[in-house]
Amino acid sequence: MRMVPPGFAQGDSRYSQKMVRFTVLSSGSKGNSTVVTGGCTRILVDAGLSCRELFKRMKAAGEDPAALDAILITHEHQDHINGLVVTARKLGVPVYFTEMTHRAWMRLVEPKRTMTYGQWLEARKADAESAKDEGPGASDAEAAGLSDETVEPTKAKPKKDPSWLPKVEYFSPGQAFQIGDIAVSPFTIPHDAADPVGFVFQAEGVRMALATDLGYVPPNVKACLKKLDLLMIESNHDLEMLRDGPYPWNVKQRVLSRVGHLSNEATAEFLEADYDGGAAHVILGHLSEHNNLPELARVAAERALAGRGSLLGNRLQLAPQHEAMAPIEF
Repeated sequence: MRMVPPGFAQGDSRYSQKMVRFTVLSSGSKGNSTVVTGGCTRILVDAGLSCRELFKRMKAAGEDPAALDAILITHEHQDHINGLVVTARKLGVPVYFTEMTHRAWMRLVEPKRTMTYGQWLEARKADAESAKDEGPGASDAEAAGLSDETVEPTKAKPKKDPSWLPKVEYFSPGQAFQIGDIAVSPFTIPHDAADPVGFVFQAEGVRMALATDLGYVPPNVKACLKKLDLLMIESNHDLEMLRDGPYPWNVKQRVLSRVGHLSNEATAEFLEADYDGGAAHVILGHLSEHNNLPELARVAAERALAGRGSLLGNRLQLAPQHEAMAPIEF
């Protein structure tokens, strides 16, 4: 049973709000979202599900959506930002991006129309003919004998900006920053996005890391994933299942590349050779539904941990796609 500090009764809401929690709402190609709680601060990491589904899963996991203080975005791929606009606007909370990720995201949500050179010439020709037809004569208002003061300007209905967010904050990989009671340390990861990052969160002496969507584990990531209490790392695919699976060859090449996703084997290699073994919890995330099996990922990780799993350390869990995990509390 958790020890309750002096001045708090068992079940006291003030105490429950101050614990450190890590709640995976969804992990996989259909949507990624996690709630990190520390002290009196709650952060949503990625908004890959619809706003309705995010709120539903948060409530099922005992998290109050109205208590969120900020949204952090790892990168601009759809499975990480699908519900971002609606969620941020509904809650009125700031969204944290790297500047490059924000720019890439805006280009996605505000697609620009492209035209050929021939189309451009036709548009210029039409503009010139329109100006010629109007001629140098008086305006319609002047022809009607109306002064400028008597002409009511037509008020065009403003278009809703699809990229508008209540507040945008920028951060830079390698530079730690603070959101309320949670210290956030972003680090660069190798993935085919504009400026993808993972995070280490620290609150009340607890360190938690999230590292998914990376093609391999470079030295900078290995250095960040040390002295943790919780590690969430990708274990996306089984190599044999991916090679024999339904994806087109170009997609398979992308997944297997250095800016793709970690295989079970690559994750196991990291856990065996570079992980310091100090975390109480290890979560395998972003498992492919088509190119992996939960037991394959679990067995590979268990073998890599080589018996280090126990009630006190390296408790292995798999993050599901279709429901929220039970919150991990410290």
